[in-house]
Amino acid sequence: MFLHLGDDVIILKKSIIGIFDKDICTNSVATREFLDINESEKKVTKIGNSEKVKTFVLTNEGIYLSPISSNTLVKRFIQLDAFE
Repeated sequence: MFLHLGDDVIILKKSIIGIFDKDICTNSVATREFLDINESEKKVTKIGNSEKVKTFVLTNEGIYLSPISSNTLVKRFIQLDAFE
């Protein structure tokens, strides 16, 4: 199954490691460093043009910055279980 992250971006559910609220998690220096390192290594994909980033989704392939709230993405993720 796939999870829609915004715009035309969908990813495989099984590739997701974690869904994180950006505002809460980036209070940590370690998390900010982690995101900065991955961005410098071109492993971060921002979804949308001007929309505010609300969530980052960690996957096996990289990190996606989504304009959709983490609560909404988690609900979608859980709902996928009903279809499997």
